[in-house]
Amino acid sequence: MPDDEMPKEVAYRMIKDELSLDGNPLLNLASFVTTYMEEEAEKLMTESLPKNFIDYEEYPQSADIQNRCVSMIGRLFNAPVKDSEASSAVGTSTVGSSEAIMLAVLAMKRRWKNKRIAEGKPADNPNLIMSSAVQVCWEKATRYFEVEEKLVYCTPERYVIDPKETVDLVDENTIGICCILGTTYTGEYEDVKAVNDLLVKKGLNTPIHVDAASGGFVTPFVVPDLEWDFRLENVVSINVSGHKYGLVYPGVGWVVWRSAEYLPQELVFNINYLGADQASFTLNFSKGASQVIGQYYQLIRLGKHGYRAIMSNLTRTADYLAESLAALGFIIMSKKSGEGLPLVAFRLREDPDRNYDEFALAHQLRVRGWIIPAYTMAPKTEGLKMLRIVVREDFSRNRCDGLINDIRLCQGLLDQMDKETIKKQQEFIHKNHVASGKASHNHPKYRRHADHGYRRRNTRCRARQGRRTLSAESSPSRSDSGSDAGSEYDSEYGSDIDDYYKEDHKEHDLEREECPLCGSTSDIERKAEEEGIGDSDSATDDGTLVHGERHSQLDDRSTSSPVASMVAKTAYNHLTLSRHCGRKAAVRGKKQHQGKGAGQTFSLELPGGKKLLTPRIGA
Repeated sequence: MPDDEMPKEVAYRMIKDELSLDGNPLLNLASFVTTYMEEEAEKLMTESLPKNFIDYEEYPQSADIQNRCVSMIGRLFNAPVKDSEASSAVGTSTVGSSEAIMLAVLAMKRRWKNKRIAEGKPADNPNLIMSSAVQVCWEKATRYFEVEEKLVYCTPERYVIDPKETVDLVDENTIGICCILGTTYTGEYEDVKAVNDLLVKKGLNTPIHVDAASGGFVTPFVVPDLEWDFRLENVVSINVSGHKYGLVYPGVGWVVWRSAEYLPQELVFNINYLGADQASFTLNFSKGASQVIGQYYQLIRLGKHGYRAIMSNLTRTADYLAESLAALGFIIMSKKSGEGLPLVAFRLREDPDRNYDEFALAHQLRVRGWIIPAYTMAPKTEGLKMLRIVVREDFSRNRCDGLINDIRLCQGLLDQMDKETIKKQQEFIHKNHVASGKASHNHPKYRRHADHGYRRRNTRCRARQGRRTLSAESSPSRSDSGSDAGSEYDSEYGSDIDDYYKEDHKEHDLEREECPLCGSTSDIERKAEEEGIGDSDSATDDGTLVHGERHSQLDDRSTSSPVASMVAKTAYNHLTLSRHCGRKAAVRGKKQHQGKGAGQTFSLELPGGKKLLTPRIGA
């Protein structure tokens, strides 16, 4: 945090220039999140920014608007209408579907626990049945709330749960079953009715929660006769994301229970310190009212007819895109004609003469501005690679034609590349295609290096605490795959990284020196290749690197980049060094050629005539 203030115009411009390096949301075909709303909706949401939604007494109309939204969504999902208000559907807004799912899992677990205790039976081994293709928030919920996961695995031919296999997993400790209305991988709807009917046939009253995060605002308008909601007697709760096909900016979600009996009273908290008695049953407390008001605007502005028109148009666009991709030779993995979400999941046909894969194609499309994710399918599907394009409201037929043309051009470019060039490009993509893996907010201790879905064993992962560095590669447990690797690492070396540093100090070839900038004692690794910056002939004369933030900055670069990006990166390094040392350093650029590691370099002229070379700084 700077000591002095700056003019508002300068602060705005600095941040705006930095944000311009983000991708274009309109070309981000990886995300389901809404990227367009009408000007009137944006104005309403902006005017509501100061409102804290939880202050019901101060903002009673905002609270009433939420209740109207819950009522409309409950009716949309065919919630039973009862004479008594206490037996009618109940729900709340949330910060996205993740919070909604957490609340639903808590409710199912507490109801199961209360029932077991009332029967005098043990209540210490709850389990939840779900697909291996669930979104990560389900894994978080089971881990946070200590519920065993019972997974129904996908196969190379089947990307959703098998109803019979699902019901066969039910036992006395099962708190519920998760069914997905539109999987993250292929957008396919799981057969909720088949699961419900099998439960009824077996006389089981196991509750079903439907994760309709993506499909909840699509299915009622595109395939209204599909039975997946409260029309099925075992469906007790449903979540939906307003910021996906609910057509609201992020982030708002909704969770609705069939009736109040499925939301245990002990999960509802009554408070009065905001000026009036009110009930709260969300994980979050304070939150803005803007997204709830945005959702209400869309519901009354579009109505059923408007939503039906938009969702039907998206479905037609997705079908057109799927047919065009099939004509280019791709295998289409998603459903068409409203049998799944308006998206297209596809992969390359097997061809022994082709030297590139889906990740290489995604990289080439990124060069042309399109953000299309390439990823591997859920576990036990033999490592199927695939690409996915999400069709949103702002994805017009004209833009679709432009994308198809660019895919054709990228395929042609990759087809013309020789095997060696493709191999080098693939190696580069494997190291750099996940930008978030090198983000400073992603702490190295918890970072899992992803390489097409599996861990790269030879990647040096830098973990820092204060000014000390270590190589996580040296820990045997860190090179093992699976979720237990982190816990094994913690149990062996302790949660403090410094403990491990002290234990294996010599193994890492580290020595204690003074920082060339501030004179503080720092751990500096002499060998440039050990720092992950490539060939040693492209490093500084003595291979010395600076501590702290500069490790991550020097590790995150390519062999070449535009001069503007280099200047920006160098300026960032300059700011980082100045902040740490409290001194100013002059930035000067120059060309330097050092064999195969040649590239643009910059030197930092430090107080006292010292210089520090910054090799091969990239974007």
